Amino acid sequence: MVLVIGTGGAGLRAAIELAEAGIDVLAVGKRPKEDAHTALAAGGINAALATVDPEDSWQQHAADTLKESYLLADPRTAQIVTQGAARGIDDLERYGMAFAREEDGRISQRFFGAHKFRRTAFAGDYTGLEIQRTLIRRADQLDIPVLDGIYITRLLVHDGAVFGAYGFDLTHGTRYLIHADAVILAAGGHTRIWRRTSSRRDENMGDSFRLAVEAGSRLRDPELVQFHPSGIIEPENAAGTLVSEAARGEGGTLRNMLGERFMARYDPDRMELSTRDRVALAAYTEIKEGRGTPKGGVWLDVSHLPRQTIMTRLPRVYQTLLDLQMLDITREPIEIAPTAHYSMGGVWVRPEDHSTDVRGLYAIGEASSGLHGANRLGGNSLIELLVYGRITGQAAAAYSQSLTAQPRSASAIAHARAEIDDLLAADGPENVRALQRAIRNTMTEHAGVVRDEEGLRAGLAELTAIDKRMADVGVHPDIAGYQDLAHAFDLMSAALAARATLEAALERRESRGCHNRSDYPDLDPALQVNLVWSPTAGITRESIPAIPDEVSSLMEEVSTDGKLAE
Repeated sequence: MVLVIGTGGAGLRAAIELAEAGIDVLAVGKRPKEDAHTALAAGGINAALATVDPEDSWQQHAADTLKESYLLADPRTAQIVTQGAARGIDDLERYGMAFAREEDGRISQRFFGAHKFRRTAFAGDYTGLEIQRTLIRRADQLDIPVLDGIYITRLLVHDGAVFGAYGFDLTHGTRYLIHADAVILAAGGHTRIWRRTSSRRDENMGDSFRLAVEAGSRLRDPELVQFHPSGIIEPENAAGTLVSEAARGEGGTLRNMLGERFMARYDPDRMELSTRDRVALAAYTEIKEGRGTPKGGVWLDVSHLPRQTIMTRLPRVYQTLLDLQMLDITREPIEIAPTAHYSMGGVWVRPEDHSTDVRGLYAIGEASSGLHGANRLGGNSLIELLVYGRITGQAAAAYSQSLTAQPRSASAIAHARAEIDDLLAADGPENVRALQRAIRNTMTEHAGVVRDEEGLRAGLAELTAIDKRMADVGVHPDIAGYQDLAHAFDLMSAALAARATLEAALERRESRGCHNRSDYPDLDPALQVNLVWSPTAGITRESIPAIPDEVSSLMEEVSTDGKLAE
């Protein structure tokens, strides 16, 4: 049996592959599967189908991906994803997904920023939601058992090989001991450890990172986090919720408190259609230098556009702002600020099959690393889920079938059981939620869009103080369930992910893509390496393989004229 942890697009696609291969599979997630993070992805999914631009190719898609990664992506990973992308789209069609199509029946493809050709397929402005629904339908057809509301606290390992996982039910507290030949980790990234984030409450807390590291794996490039330029500021419980980049793509303008269209200072050619990392840095700089709005943001204004354009091309943006702020964007500008959006680093995996340092353990989706480098190409995350969901499902199936016996460890199980027992008995004065907030404040203050040595060291000192306070937490399940216990584990995950991020950001003494060091403003060729972190060995530098000639010859600056910025 293979266990899949996480029921978003990556986890479900892997589970489907396993079931189709005749392998017993169980998928568990802490959120309802219909509400997984994948459902929030709006823009589209990339594949060089050449349905609209016949000259497109997987090689060009790989070239665009590597160029945009600032040469930190793994060329083998980029090749596997771009070569397998068309198959990924075929799989979705086979499962019954309704893509937008041209009049003659071809799948429609549109531009996203930094793509040379139109290769982003879509379903309205809810592509991720439609993919998630499609995968859920296919999982239902295959009778794949999917357990919602299960929180996995620890992977079970004996002699360097995984043999299952331990966890509990979020409502009733019932313990789960799951024996498995292999485990596929698809539980997301760590962007919720910043104060403003596009992730919702209690998701992307770094669960994948902690589970993998405590099992014996390492992290790669945890400092490389994509900040989306346009997250709303209010209300507090929704701070960081995205305003789609379609708002800029349709002609929205960015202005500071003085009314200046400030992108003219940072990218006069592309203005608001510049890439995410540049627009986020520009907005951050305006706010930091005192030209921000009263609440610490900048203005995004679409009110000059025809009302009909807003209602037909930006319906979700219109509805979101109306619901959250009672703001009519056809009349008023939106107050926004950069928001932590996507973990481009993650668990260290091999490019061929996304296996980790632990035998039988795999990581996929935002939990993993290798494809995005220092700046993710818009639309690449959804295709990555499909390509590696399939490949890793096959690899886990083969590994499971190769086992003639599986040693287990009573002490590993006892440790996992005692970990929960000890937390449930904890009655200290420290509040788990308050400590989570302290970590978010530390990361926002010291590891945001722009970092420097002094700030990163101060962040590590604050984190050490928080670590000490964590020994005195109180955990109090109540009539509503065991969420407080989950928050305690989330806190441990956040603390580990924050330390990895701060230490790697300190080591990367350069500015490259999403990683801006004010004390090292230039790109350093010697740091064209991946930084691999573990709590015992610290940080090691890993060289990146050479890019094949058939791809490197196609790498060039790509205009964003007339295209959505990522």
